[in-house]
Amino acid sequence: MDEMKDEVVLAEVHDPFGVIRVVEIGDYRFLEFGDSIEQSCVFTADPSWLEYDYTRAMLLGALCHPAPESALFLGLGAGNLTQACLRFLPLDDVETIELRPEVPRLAMQYLGLEDDPRLTIRIGDALQLLETAETADLIFLDLYTDHGPGAGHLAWRFLESCQKQLNPGGWLIINQWANDDGKPLGAPLLRGLYHRHYWECPVKEGNVILLVPADLDQQLDLDGLQQRAEDLAPRLGYSLRPLIQALRPAS
Repeated sequence: MDEMKDEVVLAEVHDPFGVIRVVEIGDYRFLEFGDSIEQSCVFTADPSWLEYDYTRAMLLGALCHPAPESALFLGLGAGNLTQACLRFLPLDDVETIELRPEVPRLAMQYLGLEDDPRLTIRIGDALQLLETAETADLIFLDLYTDHGPGAGHLAWRFLESCQKQLNPGGWLIINQWANDDGKPLGAPLLRGLYHRHYWECPVKEGNVILLVPADLDQQLDLDGLQQRAEDLAPRLGYSLRPLIQALRPAS
């Protein structure tokens, strides 16, 4: 990314939660909340391109499932992870729950989110609407505000409900902040809730992506994951191998 190029504000809206901006710098557009807190980065020429390791690690989490048909996104952002999953995974039903109605509108108008017939977007609080969502093979939890992760990222009952909303063989993929020691925010809670049966992928942006299976009998098929990642690499335009190498059991 060329940080020396001029920043152009394409849109700025105010809602009950604060300010949302879409900013363009060169070939990239950014969704920002509040005081220039970046939420998402989109490569304008290809909105399904994942620029950051944390989004690539979340896509890697999706590849833990050999053939996912349904996905639930809790938090939309700019929608580039949603776009990537729709493009690269065999999904036929995708639901997104987004708190702020201006976010999907701006994503469609400025950030390349397509009106895909497989995609349904609902507006509301994921903590309240989760129980009304369909069960899914993949659930992505990425509820961030301009102050950091939303309350759901440390809410025992909500996190438990996310796992229960998975179909058999499904995976819950959580974009969790990391503490200074490199462990995920709320690690003691997570270890207790999920019985230490999940995997972590630390990424250079300072987050830890958690890969949580639907139940304790379900294991991570590392060989299958590596093969699916290798098969997809030519279409992605980048390799997920470094992220696979970074995987570790719950810490």
